Amino acid sequence: MLFRELGKTGLRVSEIGLGTEHLGRTSKARQVIVEVVDKAVESGINYFDLIFNFKEYAENYGVAFKEHRDKLVLACHLGSAVTRNQQYFKTRSVGICKKVFENTLSRLDTDYIDVANVTYVKNKKEYEEVTRPGSVLDLAHRLKKEGKVHHIGISTHDASVVQMAARSGEFEVITYQVNMANNALRGRNEALATCARKNVGLVAMKPFAGGVLLSRNRTVWIACGKRGGGNTLHLEIPAEMTSILCLAYTLSQVGVSTTIPGVGSLEQLNEILSYQYASAKERDYSGVIKSFKEYYVGQCVYCNHCLPCPSNIDIGQVTRLLDAASRGLNESVKKDYNNLRVNASDCTRCGACIDRCPFNVDVISNMKKAVDTFS
Repeated sequence: MLFRELGKTGLRVSEIGLGTEHLGRTSKARQVIVEVVDKAVESGINYFDLIFNFKEYAENYGVAFKEHRDKLVLACHLGSAVTRNQQYFKTRSVGICKKVFENTLSRLDTDYIDVANVTYVKNKKEYEEVTRPGSVLDLAHRLKKEGKVHHIGISTHDASVVQMAARSGEFEVITYQVNMANNALRGRNEALATCARKNVGLVAMKPFAGGVLLSRNRTVWIACGKRGGGNTLHLEIPAEMTSILCLAYTLSQVGVSTTIPGVGSLEQLNEILSYQYASAKERDYSGVIKSFKEYYVGQCVYCNHCLPCPSNIDIGQVTRLLDAASRGLNESVKKDYNNLRVNASDCTRCGACIDRCPFNVDVISNMKKAVDTFS
């Protein structure tokens, strides 16, 4: 398992984390949850996102995490609550959020949560609601001061909220969906780049767009909630689509620290873990991404289908850093570029990369821009 920095939190997180909503909420699910968590931790996964606050759900995970707590980065959601009839609902009541959070700590049998997310901020209006004085954000700051929360995050399905949160300086972590279905979504790349520029940890949820991207050979509708905004996307999922390709795409995008696919069984976890051992060919998503009608020809998707480079330049990585720098050059992006074994100045302009590129990207021009940007 590879690890990445979670923004400026100082935490190192596994590039593959785990969503937990599909593993069951009853006592009967406990054995499966323990087996999945044990296998995940054994395989190097250390980031777990706990979206719900159901009593037995939290208690089940409390048992599963007990032997591993000091190795884990646990994220919970402020505003995720439960009715008396055991139905989920979203709330902005500070009193309810505080009570639910305290119950969650007790049920998880832990003294603190690593990341507390202000949950599901739908739009600008809700963002203003959760960040005004006396709001849920103020509660998060109080919990942090008390040592019960170590870092403050936010989750959203809206790229404009990502922008506002990243620029605000209030949030260290942002959870937002990043998948092939929103590859060409207006504002998405700018939002991801802002996270990278501001050194905000980006947790990419829904790498499979809620499982829809794995509906091979089927024509599907992908709702805006699974895309991160925009209109519902109507397309045919190519037969070649795999979970490995989806994960490779998400993890290659600017600013992403970890991704949190959800699993419902040990078998599904093993399928996700197969990504660690996948070959470069198995991770090459350039063929399937062309099936998405909104894809822009000429835009690099960092697939490295243009390789091998005679000068050994990692063209996809250089271009990814160039794109991040174009939206705001900071020390973190400079450091990543300077740490490359070979950089853009070694380009000989042979043109081999352009001949191989499936998307007609002017790679040579991008290499020149990178030299000008980082020199």
